[in-house]
Amino acid sequence: MAGIDYVMDQNVAVVSMNRGENRFNLDFFEAFNTVLDAVERETAANVMVVKSSDEKIWSNGIDLTWLSTASETHGPDAPQKFSSGVNDLMKRIIAFPMVTIAAITGHAFAGGAIMSCTFDFRFMRSDRGYFCFPEVDLNIPFTPLLNAIVKKAIPMYKLEEMQLSGKRFTAEELQLHHIITKACHINDLMGEVMVFAKTFNKNRDTLRIMKTRLHEDILNIQ
Repeated sequence: MAGIDYVMDQNVAVVSMNRGENRFNLDFFEAFNTVLDAVERETAANVMVVKSSDEKIWSNGIDLTWLSTASETHGPDAPQKFSSGVNDLMKRIIAFPMVTIAAITGHAFAGGAIMSCTFDFRFMRSDRGYFCFPEVDLNIPFTPLLNAIVKKAIPMYKLEEMQLSGKRFTAEELQLHHIITKACHINDLMGEVMVFAKTFNKNRDTLRIMKTRLHEDILNIQ
């Protein structure tokens, strides 16, 4: 499906989100899952990198405009399908049978920031872009699943501040607290990511089992 695609670089599948702000709606979930299907079934990749083609934004999370009219435009069950779509995609990335790396090429806000936490590793551009959980100001409490996901990536002492303040954080701040692996200027970001990615050449079946067992508590949340 148009909007999300991938290219191969040796054993690394480089996925590009090409949907503007890459906001979450049913079309986004379908496009992302279609690419995940292709990477898993049609390639020999054992590492997946996900970046954005937008110059400023990696992902801004939920498409609130779409969601506000979803029942009218997509049927009364659309909000439930959306909720299931979020949960299913997050869990799928967590358990994906290869090493996953988020190349955060711009702002990661709300659901976009949460999605980045589903990846095994995160790199982020240092010259532009913020990482932020604005849910406290949007009056959208985290669900148990989303709380478990961000706890996977963020130490509790910092997560409390990030969730309760809604502050914006830079890549350098995230690196300081080991939330990302490395902060890089945009000119260097993908080069650094790919050098790191190619240090992994692990067996998919082993990775699937290890990741499923490692994150069993998250994957079992309904």
